Amino acid sequence: MRARPSGRPSQRGFTLIELIVAITIVAIASATVAVAVRDRADVQLEREALQLASVLETARAEARAASLDVRWVPDSGNDAGRYHLTGLPSPLVRRLGLERPWLGDTPIVEIQGAAANGRTLRLGPEPLIGAQRVTLIRGDHRITLATDGLRPFAITKGGA
Repeated sequence: MRARPSGRPSQRGFTLIELIVAITIVAIASATVAVAVRDRADVQLEREALQLASVLETARAEARAASLDVRWVPDSGNDAGRYHLTGLPSPLVRRLGLERPWLGDTPIVEIQGAAANGRTLRLGPEPLIGAQRVTLIRGDHRITLATDGLRPFAITKGGA
């Protein structure tokens, strides 16, 4: 320690503000890394689920408005990589963009529920369609969309 002109030794170190600024910079950098490291497959499957929820709710609204028996059918052998809707007029489906390919590799689709018919979801014409669940599985990742029959399809907590 060197002596100050006043005769008191000077202290070396960091001020409280300098420490707070350094900790804040480290926190922001670690949060950025945590977001960047998130598994891309998880993110892509979540995007798939959000897109599918939008398609299902749009088709459900159209089914109720026109009193049509509308069903969502995941891809089969002939149309691998796509899903489609039955019961809606083709021009309306094209105009609304309701038949889309999956964003990535075709996921395994599990359908459960009272209104589900084998490998399809029933979306209308009734306002109450019965509880239904659609689980999308790709590798080790799975995400579930569900409705109680009255509320819109939404991603469920825990994906189960």
